Amino acid sequence: MKIIILDGYAANPGDLSWEGLRELGDVTIYDRTKPEETVERAGDAEVLLTNKVVLGRKEIEQLPNLRYIGVLATGYNVVDTQAAHERGIVVTNIPAYSTESVAQMVFAHLLTVTNRTEHYAIQNRQGRWSQNPDFCYWDAPLMELAGKTFGIVGLGNIGSRVAQIAQAFGMQVKALTSKAADTLPAGILKADLNELLATSDVLSLHCPLTANNRHFINAKTLALMKPTAIVINTGRGPLVNDADVAEALAAGRLAAYCADVLTDEPPHADNPLLCQPHAYLTPHIAWATREARRRLLDIATDNVRAFVEGHPQNVV
Repeated sequence: MKIIILDGYAANPGDLSWEGLRELGDVTIYDRTKPEETVERAGDAEVLLTNKVVLGRKEIEQLPNLRYIGVLATGYNVVDTQAAHERGIVVTNIPAYSTESVAQMVFAHLLTVTNRTEHYAIQNRQGRWSQNPDFCYWDAPLMELAGKTFGIVGLGNIGSRVAQIAQAFGMQVKALTSKAADTLPAGILKADLNELLATSDVLSLHCPLTANNRHFINAKTLALMKPTAIVINTGRGPLVNDADVAEALAAGRLAAYCADVLTDEPPHADNPLLCQPHAYLTPHIAWATREARRRLLDIATDNVRAFVEGHPQNVV
């Protein structure tokens, strides 16, 4: 069986092994694939694995041997699933592999804002504390999380884990979710969007991107939030209007924006968030702990094995 990986570098830059897949077929691995290279490279593949390389109808229709597409991620918007299904091609994804790592990143971002540890570490390497007349100093507000309201949009695997951690910090948790109020875990209150915006000290986004929620964090919704609020986005970049958030930060209508995802990745050099001092951006790495990537590769291999054995799993 011919197995081709179109963009394997992000998931495995060399610190993990593809050996499990090699046991299932003849494997070719490309670190990265440009759009114009996709069809040529994937031409004789029966099994095709992709992370961010787009497999639209145009590409799928030019791959006559293709029987299986495995997305090396949870989100599968890079694949035209309708075109694949019309051809009888199985499409799978990797659910829930990064829950712990993404939840950890949420609070890494939050604590960066509330406790400013990196800010002070940098200053004190430059001698700031050594020159201070008192035993301590601070030049930015410090915030205690206990008693604050933590709003969550989307209460799936990651949102639920984030809620647990927020509760451990002593925060009141509210959630915008399709789940019934009486089915929510103890201590989580169901809220509509307006209530969540108005009452949250921290708002964390964990919902999938749909046609209805693209840029739902925008000038209008930001105006409903406290100017002291912190917004965290480890979900999908286009949930947020970057320009509107940058403007709110510059005007003091939002205290901080923390994001591991942006609308365009890598971002354009003129993205207004890049120069905002209260925008805290990481380069889409919440999923990239070694532990999470190991789980991803293991599940990807199990998905292919299940397909070969005739009982596909994690089908989308």
